[in-house]
Amino acid sequence: MTTYIIRRLIIGVIVLLLVTMVVFLFVRLLPGDPLLVYMASFDIQRLTSISQENYQNLLHQWGLDRPIPVQYVDWLGKLFQGDMGKSIKLQEDIGTLIVQRMPRTAYIGMIGFVLGTVGGIAAGIVCALRRGSWMDNTITTIANIGMTVPVFWLGILLMYLFAYKLGWLPTSGWTNPLDDFWMSCKQLIMPISSILLGGIAGMARMTRSCMLEVMRADYVRTAWSKGLSERVIVIRHQLKNAMIPVVTALGGALGAILGGSVFIETVFAIPGMGLLMTNAIFDQDYQVVQAGVLLFGAIIIFSNLMVDILWGWLDPRIRLA
Repeated sequence: MTTYIIRRLIIGVIVLLLVTMVVFLFVRLLPGDPLLVYMASFDIQRLTSISQENYQNLLHQWGLDRPIPVQYVDWLGKLFQGDMGKSIKLQEDIGTLIVQRMPRTAYIGMIGFVLGTVGGIAAGIVCALRRGSWMDNTITTIANIGMTVPVFWLGILLMYLFAYKLGWLPTSGWTNPLDDFWMSCKQLIMPISSILLGGIAGMARMTRSCMLEVMRADYVRTAWSKGLSERVIVIRHQLKNAMIPVVTALGGALGAILGGSVFIETVFAIPGMGLLMTNAIFDQDYQVVQAGVLLFGAIIIFSNLMVDILWGWLDPRIRLA
C-alpha cells in the first residue's frame, strides 16, 4: 500500500506540472496585455501618455520581458519557496487572496458535495429496490433532466424566480455564517441548489445501475434463500459491493463541483476562488490563474488518491501494490 501511494503521488505531481505548463503557455498566448488592463483600471488617459521606456520598465518589473520557459522556471522556483507571486491587477499577494477566498469556495463546495453524495446514493438505492414503481420512474426522470441542465442557467432561473419575482431570497452576495448564520443560509440556498441538482442526478443514476447489477449476483440470491432480512441483505451484501463504482465517481464529482464554483460564484457574486479565477482570466492576471489551476489540480489529484485507497477497503480482492 505504501509503495502504491508513493507511486501515485509521484504520478500526480508529474500530471500537475504538465497541467501548469499548458496553462502557463496558453494564458500568455492569449491576445491582450495584463499591464494595459491594470493601468486602464486606474487611469484610461495613462494608456496613451505612457512612454515606451516606462512600459518596458513595467515589463521588467513583472518579469514579462523574459522568454516563457525562463518565466515558468522562475515561477516554479518561487513556488517551492512558498511564494505564489503577486496579482498584477489586485496588487496583492496571491497566497493571501487564496487564504481569504478558498474557505468560501470550500464551504459551499463541501455542503454541495456531501448533500449531493448522500442524497444521490439514497435516491439510487430507493430506485433500485423499487424498480419499475412510480417512485423509480419519477426519480429517474428527474435525474435524467437534472444531468442536462447547465449550472449557470439553473442559477439564473432560480434567481429570477425566488429573488426577483417572489422576493424570498437575496439575489447575490456572501455573509460569513459566524457573523449572521440566517442571512448566510438565505444567500446560499440558490447557489447550493444549483450545484445539488446535477450532483444528485449523476450519483442517483450511478447508484441505481450498480445496485441493480449487484442484486442479480449469486451471493445475493443465496442470502435471500437463507431467509435473511431485506435490511441485512441490502446493507451487508449489496450496498458495499455496489459502492465501488460509486466511490470511483466521487473524485469526478468533486472536480465537477470545483468547476461549477466558477459559474456559481460568478452568477451570485460570491467572492470565492471561482470568481477570483474568472476575473483573473478576463484581466489576464497570469499569476492568479496559475496559482488557481495548481490549487484545484492538487485537490482533484488528492481526492482521486483517496478514492483509490477506498477501493481496497470496500473490496479486499483489490490489491494496491
